[in-house]
Amino acid sequence: MVTLLWTLLVILALLGAAHLWTRAITREAETLIPMAGTRLDLPGGAIHYVEAGSHDAPSLVLIHGLSGKLQHFTYAMMDDLARDHRVIALDRPGCGYSSPFDASAKGLSAQAEVIGMFLDRLEVQNPVLVGHSLGGALALAMALERPDKTAGMALLCPLTHPVDAVPEVFKPLEISGPRLRNFVAQTLYGPFGKLLRGRNLRLVFAPEPAPDDFMTRGGGLLALRPSAFLSSCADLQASAGSIEAQAGRYDTLTVPGAVLNAAGDEILDPVTQGRPMRQFGLGYEELDNRGHMIPITAPTECADFVRRIAAKCHAEGATSTGT
Repeated sequence: MVTLLWTLLVILALLGAAHLWTRAITREAETLIPMAGTRLDLPGGAIHYVEAGSHDAPSLVLIHGLSGKLQHFTYAMMDDLARDHRVIALDRPGCGYSSPFDASAKGLSAQAEVIGMFLDRLEVQNPVLVGHSLGGALALAMALERPDKTAGMALLCPLTHPVDAVPEVFKPLEISGPRLRNFVAQTLYGPFGKLLRGRNLRLVFAPEPAPDDFMTRGGGLLALRPSAFLSSCADLQASAGSIEAQAGRYDTLTVPGAVLNAAGDEILDPVTQGRPMRQFGLGYEELDNRGHMIPITAPTECADFVRRIAAKCHAEGATSTGT
């Protein structure tokens, strides 16, 4: 009995220490990576975003992926694109410094509705949507729901179809029970995420090396906060539940665009994700010797791709309207 009591006390002490460490990680993340832009209030929450370039130039909207944040684009791509575009990079609902809304748990169409409402409030007209990973699925959802308000899509290593298995690095996000999920968020996820960050970054960036400054300049530390973990869990499960239905609608796509995949992507297989979109009228290109995180590891190639596709989409839109 005494041994059991001491064991319970040790466990409680360890969990208490983990909770305090989690709070310290959150403070560190928010100190090293403060809010970079503006929060726009909407019904149900607020979207955090940064903007660059001229309002008179064609618009690009940059949408990041699972467990991501707008720093995935501000890391290297955004300034390049802002030379000749109005560029808006946002934190998706529940990510970075954006509110979770209810959309995080309701699937792709619900998040697309929030982002669409955000763009309408900013009076962003006919943008080209640049979606990376899960952000690609959201760009497709917006193209399906708002074809008259979307000029085109430039998709980078996008999620487009159901996946057979969740990538190893995202396995912890499969926790479905809300109580267990919250317990893990408040105690274990941040400390283990920090201890295993080298291994996790290798999995996400493979076969390329992760930049040494990704956890700060790339916003990686923000993903270790409890709020980020909870939103990522909701994102993973909601997108898995809605991507199949969305894929069944691709034959109705009318918005032009193209996919840029990485041949070495170990998170989303180009064979089952990017390449099938050719049958639905999207262009397709592929980078050799690159992994999933091309907005960070191949920013010049990505920016050149986005610029070419955006010019083509805007030209097609001008022709169809007779302007």
